[in-house]
Amino acid sequence: MYEYVIGTVTYIGPEYIVLENGGIGYQIITPNPYLFALNDEHTKVYTYFHVREDAQLLYGFRTREERVLFRKLLNVSGIGPKGALAIVASGKPSEIATAIEEENEKFLTSFPGVGKKTARQIILDLKGKLEEFIEHGNTGVEKNPKTLGNSELEEALLALKSLGYTQKEIDKIKPKMENQSLSTDQYIRLALQYLTRLK
Repeated sequence: MYEYVIGTVTYIGPEYIVLENGGIGYQIITPNPYLFALNDEHTKVYTYFHVREDAQLLYGFRTREERVLFRKLLNVSGIGPKGALAIVASGKPSEIATAIEEENEKFLTSFPGVGKKTARQIILDLKGKLEEFIEHGNTGVEKNPKTLGNSELEEALLALKSLGYTQKEIDKIKPKMENQSLSTDQYIRLALQYLTRLK
């Protein structure tokens, strides 16, 4: 229905942002709301309009790749919008696609709400259908990440809360990451690795 919306971010919450365009505030559910900047007047959000019996919801993504992956995950038996959103929030499309192609169940079960049965179903339904991400994606964490301030770490920790992790869990892993200089996405992926080991 909508390819994308460009506007001003007027609200950022745990589950969604509000993007104002032409006097209308669009409530857009996103994988990591805290990765958006408040009052950014030129924010482009790629959207997916989801209709179900009891609601009409607008989902938004920073890139077309994320949106394509989200839609493909919705085709997996047993995965709804909430589960697909959590997976997209937790890793790069190229990393997720590579894990599916390599049948890396351990990597897939590191995502919130994904057990062995669901991981196996993802592999069965999507293996061989995600070549576009592997061909053009760059997997792995950057070898020489740009030095950044603690704001990136704080954004990552807020994103973890939106994914359903408790403050107690987050407090356990925070000291392990404070001495590193990473981007917000890299902090999130590292945190998920630590959180998986706590289980």
